[in-house]
Amino acid sequence: MKMLDSLPERVSIYEVSPRDGLQNEAAQVATHAKVRLVEALVRSGLKRIEVTSFVSPKWVPQMADADQVAHMARQPDGVRFSALVPNGRGLDRARAAGLGEVAVFLSASQTHNLKNVNKTIEQTLLAF
Repeated sequence: MKMLDSLPERVSIYEVSPRDGLQNEAAQVATHAKVRLVEALVRSGLKRIEVTSFVSPKWVPQMADADQVAHMARQPDGVRFSALVPNGRGLDRARAAGLGEVAVFLSASQTHNLKNVNKTIEQTLLAF
């Protein structure tokens, strides 16, 4: 049981399924279904949930309703909602939707970063 002695007493889970789990689905997931997913995750006891992503609907059609999802999902006390934002426009949308926390991303590969956010790694760091 020595292995169990080295485990932390607590862990923190940052749930991203409403964003990452849905953004690549071929079929459009209804806004109310996304909100129901977020609410089910809250009921399950999760305290940090990335509810959506404020990206261009042109590039990620599944996130076209990000503003509605963020407005409709009820954030109870003690639970932190966030959204992924790739740029200043996404940040403005997240703030307008009432989110107090955002996630940003940076690829370790220059090629992947350019494909993902259309910026070099250096440009992305400056934007942060």
